[in-house]
Amino acid sequence: MTTSRPAAGGGRWVDVDPDRLTRWVDGFRERHGDYAQRPTEDGVLLAAFDGATATLHPPPGAPPATDLADLVEAARTPRRIGLLLARKSAVAVGVAAGAKLQSSKVDSSYVQGRTAAGGWSQHRFARRRDNQAKAAAREASDLAVRILLPEAGMLAALVCGGDRRAVDAVLADPRLAPLLPLRADRLLEVPEPRHAVLVEAIAAARAVSILVRDPTPPPV
Repeated sequence: MTTSRPAAGGGRWVDVDPDRLTRWVDGFRERHGDYAQRPTEDGVLLAAFDGATATLHPPPGAPPATDLADLVEAARTPRRIGLLLARKSAVAVGVAAGAKLQSSKVDSSYVQGRTAAGGWSQHRFARRRDNQAKAAAREASDLAVRILLPEAGMLAALVCGGDRRAVDAVLADPRLAPLLPLRADRLLEVPEPRHAVLVEAIAAARAVSILVRDPTPPPV
C-alpha cells in the first residue's frame, strides 16, 4: 500500500507499507541521488544532495528511531493496536495484531438529517439530532469498553479515524480514560465505518507516513 496526499505548507504526504519501505527509499535515491540522514524529534530525515527531503515518521506505537535502519526494523515489527473509527451514524472498533484483525464490532445508529424547516420546527429537529448523536456516542463508547478496554495494557497504540468530533465524543466516556495515553496523533480518513473499512484501516494504521518535499527550482 502506497498512497499520497498534499501536505499543508507544501510537499506531499506518502503513506508506505512497512514491507515496501526499503524499496521506496531506493526509489528516492534513484530519483534524487545520494542522501544524508539524521534523526528528528519524531522520525528520520533524508536530505538528498539535489535539495529533496523526505521525513519518515514511524507507525503509531513504534519506538523512536535513531536512523533509517532502526525505523525500517521498527515499522516491520508486528504490534498490537486498537482501532476506533467513528462517524455520526456508525462506529467500528477492533484490535489488530500485526496486519490481522483479531476482534471487532461494528454498529450503526440513526441520526436525524438536517431539515430545511425554520422556527420551532427547526429547533425541535436540532434537539432531536443532538439527543440522537449523544445516544449514538454512548452506544459507541459501550462497544469500545467491550472490545478495547480489556486490551488496554497490551496495546501499543490506539489509532482513530473518521470524524474527529465523533471520535472525541466516544473517548469522552470516563471509562475509556486508560486508552487516552495510547491515542495516536494520526487520524485516518475513512468512509462510513463498516467491517471492510475497518480491515482496510489496518494497513493505513501500520503505514510509515513520509513528508516529501521536492527540490526548489532555480530562479529563472
